[in-house]
Amino acid sequence: MIKFFDGGMGSMLNLSAGELPEQLNITQPDRVFAVHKGYADAGAEFITANTFGANSLKYDNVAELVKAGVALAKKAGRRVALDIGPTGKLLKPMGDLDFERAVELFSEVVVAGKDGADVIIIETMSDTYELKAAVLAAKENSNLPVFASMIFDEKGRLLTGGDVKSACAMLEGLGVDVIGVNCGLGPKQMIPLVKELRNCTSLPIIVMPNAGLPESVDGQTVYNVSPDEFAQDMLEIAKAGVSYLGGCCGTTPKHIREMINLCKNIPDSLPEKKSDTVVCSYSTAVTIGKKPVVIGERINPTGKKLFKEALRNNDIDYVIKEGLAQQEKGAHILDVNVGLPEIDEVKMLSDAVYNLQSVLPLPLQLDSSNAKALENAMRIYNGKPMVNSVNGKQSSMKEIFPLVKKYGGVVVCLCLDEDGIPPTAQGRIDIAKKIIATAQEYGIDKKDLVVDALTMTISTDKNNAIETLKAVKYIRNELGVGTVLGVSNISFGLPKRDAINTAFFTLALENGLSAGIINPLSEPMMNAYYSFNALMGYDDNCTEYIESVTVSGTAPTAVSVFDLKTAIIKGIKEDAGACAKELLKATAPLDIINDYIIPALDVVGDGFEKNKIFLPQLLMSADAAKEAFNEIKAHLVLTGQEKKSENKIVIATVEGDIHDIGKNIVKVLLSNYGFDVIDLGKDVKCEKVMEEAVKNNCRLVALSALMTTTVPNMEKTIRLIHENTDAKVLVGGAVLTKSYAKMINADYYAKDAMESVRIAKSFFGGEG
Repeated sequence: MIKFFDGGMGSMLNLSAGELPEQLNITQPDRVFAVHKGYADAGAEFITANTFGANSLKYDNVAELVKAGVALAKKAGRRVALDIGPTGKLLKPMGDLDFERAVELFSEVVVAGKDGADVIIIETMSDTYELKAAVLAAKENSNLPVFASMIFDEKGRLLTGGDVKSACAMLEGLGVDVIGVNCGLGPKQMIPLVKELRNCTSLPIIVMPNAGLPESVDGQTVYNVSPDEFAQDMLEIAKAGVSYLGGCCGTTPKHIREMINLCKNIPDSLPEKKSDTVVCSYSTAVTIGKKPVVIGERINPTGKKLFKEALRNNDIDYVIKEGLAQQEKGAHILDVNVGLPEIDEVKMLSDAVYNLQSVLPLPLQLDSSNAKALENAMRIYNGKPMVNSVNGKQSSMKEIFPLVKKYGGVVVCLCLDEDGIPPTAQGRIDIAKKIIATAQEYGIDKKDLVVDALTMTISTDKNNAIETLKAVKYIRNELGVGTVLGVSNISFGLPKRDAINTAFFTLALENGLSAGIINPLSEPMMNAYYSFNALMGYDDNCTEYIESVTVSGTAPTAVSVFDLKTAIIKGIKEDAGACAKELLKATAPLDIINDYIIPALDVVGDGFEKNKIFLPQLLMSADAAKEAFNEIKAHLVLTGQEKKSENKIVIATVEGDIHDIGKNIVKVLLSNYGFDVIDLGKDVKCEKVMEEAVKNNCRLVALSALMTTTVPNMEKTIRLIHENTDAKVLVGGAVLTKSYAKMINADYYAKDAMESVRIAKSFFGGEG
């Protein structure tokens, strides 16, 4: 039967402004226990410890708070879930929190709370990178089952751009036990997400909605879904097929009791076991299956003089441009190989992965024969990568398979062993079978394997292509495993290699090639790819084929120099600064801003709002724009033309709220659009906001709140500003809605950072 969690601890505690919930585990334990007992009496089988926000960024006594929180939950006589929530900070490069520092923060909580807990629940996560850090902390420091629950918007996206499919792929790869959703939405709005989860994962599902949307009534935050209505909606979710149900913000013991009464006799339902081979970045999942995919081969020093020189000079921008060029030409996955004998490959591979995933949404294939380099790159990779490679040698499998089991990935299996590469198809098939069987011994399913039958040049043996194609066909059709080939190896030593490569690529696709490692900048190769898909019925209405042949222009190269607008759109900081500096020699600073920077930011902002560009890319573009602005500011100082913008905006997270992710994102974007932003930080007293607005003669004040318990302080701040200034107030934050903003008398409401920019532009343009 379905098992039941409790409800919203934070909203039940009815916190005063500035009161931190986890501190109450020590200062007012009876108050915390009363909430636990209320849920236990309502029938909850899992009691969630009051440890959601316990981390050493906020507290000096994390271990004490966590131990006390777990003990109080245990006292309720139910199974205990050690609760881990987000840190409140964005991880680098979007924010300032290092990935390994995040792992350390979460590890402190796990170590302190694991002995008294039955499970670990990592919840309310809106960033897959932070979620990965928390999962690693849980699994490296305990043997407890790990539940991972995320906060999606109604479009099915996380704050940082992840969708359900990519998040599930990453989490399954990391080995979590249960996947789910909580917070952000009411139960009705979560029903489509539950259905999508069942389509993407094979794991048990947990669902913990809010009691609807928050409203302000007589200065108090209340939720608009009653216990009866909540229970009816949860019954529909239960019937959709889940294993665990609970509640989040606004759900009282009565909500949980009504839910349990209606759903207690419904059996839990596991999703069907999935056999899809999926790799993903933070935002994009690619299925290696019936329709073949293109793996871009150009981030590889083999035969590339300029690339080798870039690696020796630690020129990461060169690597990024190679990635961007391949993305524009249709690559689905990027191979990343930075192996040169004279460089530190362990460091370089991690640096390349870190920077590529900061700018590009494509999944990466981590390509190295160095196990340490692979491990470091897999650890910091934000998603589920391809891992190139393992082979049939026992030493190779012993080294690589444990890494794949720990970090997740689709591993490329090379058909060679201690005796080398067999000349025949059968010899390679035998090695493939051995690798597949050994992978299963490590707990790695064959859906997470793709076999490389190895392409040998026909210039040394006329049968090389034939034997490779035979092996590909058998492995795909008879063994039921995906296949991959480095296609261009077929033509080594021959003239006009593109002709041979294209013909072989087409033959390989016909024989069951799942993924070709090719040069996407080769027009003949990509023509063959799109033509094959159209002919085989993989391209509905021949849309991709038509688009590929109607796009004009020559293939980009990695060494091309971007103009300023392109550099900002692509998020290349160094190019943006250099372009701005060059433009300043003959172009007025204001013209550069109006003709290059602002239009580029508008393109990125439009893509963000249409779900074509996601937060990491948005912020990298903002950083690139900042580099350009810095050059302009330096020029204005040097020429004595520097002037402060008259369009001043005070921005703050309201009193009692220590979260500043959203506020910081808005600040960056407003600054890049030329507004003078006065950032007061987080947990800012109402009076301080009002005083700064008066002091700086600000016409617009922007306020953020992430916690329902701090919205009354937002209302108080708005009232003070309206009573003492002529300024207008713009509000935003996860707990707010347009109607809620109106109830607390805000002048404007922004659902996201780009809408804040649009409102500010309109306001200062005379339309406010």
